[in-house]
Amino acid sequence: MVKAEPNKPLKYSIFMPRIWHGMPPHVWLPALVRNRFDISPSRLHHVLGVSAFGPITAVLALAQHLGWGRAISQTPIENPPVFILGHWRSGTTLLHEYLGLDPQFASPTTYQCFAPWHFLLTEGLVTRYGNSLLPDRRPMDNMKAGWALPQEDEFALMNLGAPSPYLRLMFPNHPVPFTDTLASDRFEPEHLQAWRDHLKWFIQALTYKTRKQLLLKSPPHTGRLRILREMYPKAKFIHIVRDPRKLYPSTMKLWNSLDEHQSLQSKTDQSRLQTFVLESLRTMYQAFERDRSEVPDNQIVDIRYEEFIARPVEMLSEIYEHLELGDRDAMQTLWMSKRDQEQGYQTNKLELSSDQEAMILEHWDFYARRYGYLDS
Repeated sequence: MVKAEPNKPLKYSIFMPRIWHGMPPHVWLPALVRNRFDISPSRLHHVLGVSAFGPITAVLALAQHLGWGRAISQTPIENPPVFILGHWRSGTTLLHEYLGLDPQFASPTTYQCFAPWHFLLTEGLVTRYGNSLLPDRRPMDNMKAGWALPQEDEFALMNLGAPSPYLRLMFPNHPVPFTDTLASDRFEPEHLQAWRDHLKWFIQALTYKTRKQLLLKSPPHTGRLRILREMYPKAKFIHIVRDPRKLYPSTMKLWNSLDEHQSLQSKTDQSRLQTFVLESLRTMYQAFERDRSEVPDNQIVDIRYEEFIARPVEMLSEIYEHLELGDRDAMQTLWMSKRDQEQGYQTNKLELSSDQEAMILEHWDFYARRYGYLDS
């Protein structure tokens, strides 16, 4: 069994917004139909809440489109995005937070990803008066939560109606949908066009609002490297890896925590979840390793989580130099301040049995060998 030290109790309530509360009816209802309304009785209040608010979301979405639709569609992307790539729980969030200290960058916020249909219209009001609706800490790792903190754009794509495996959060005991979107060479043609259209729109909407170069982080993008380069040929990529013996239990904890607080089903089939976790890394990294060979060296850099947490300021400086991201000297003070703040942070203590370790190294052998973790 994977055991974790208990975190500080989290502030959750039945009134807390769920990730998919920003779905309008034309996205929400088909998701329920596809899964045959297989909802646990204890989660019915979520369904009623989203269904009741759905028409309001639709009206707000229409208002945003009428007010800003043309401006968004005409917004040029003059500075291609910087993408942070890496498997779930590999340190992408921490890296995102460090890089996000640079005022030249803008990242999608939690609110923008939860409410992509109308954030231009409603973000100011909700983020000012709605902080009490969110927990103080994320359930999977005890890191800070908040409407204004950087978030994965995959959640926005999901709420916009793009094909995304994150829809498994609604029905974790059903087959994971849209796993073809985890690798650039596996996309179904109809899924690819819809996915590209939604990502393009969201990037333009964020650029219209912020007028800055975007810094984006979503683990599923790791397997989409070729597609991202086709869309943004001058984009830059920061790729982070971590010991697979740490990745596996932490990723299982991540999805179990999200399922506990987000899903429409009260219990998660651990066998089904394990299969998804094991297969996802293989799918994403087979595509990543194939596509990476086509990326110019000055557009991508690889780092190890273990080295990053040991000397974050030095590694960030190296990243800036390699990718030519700007004035690294000007960022030293901010980076050192965050490093000092992180000194007391304790990661979850997760234990593996010898059988689990053997299973991980068997299934993820190529990853462990490629990034030098077999002998550590």
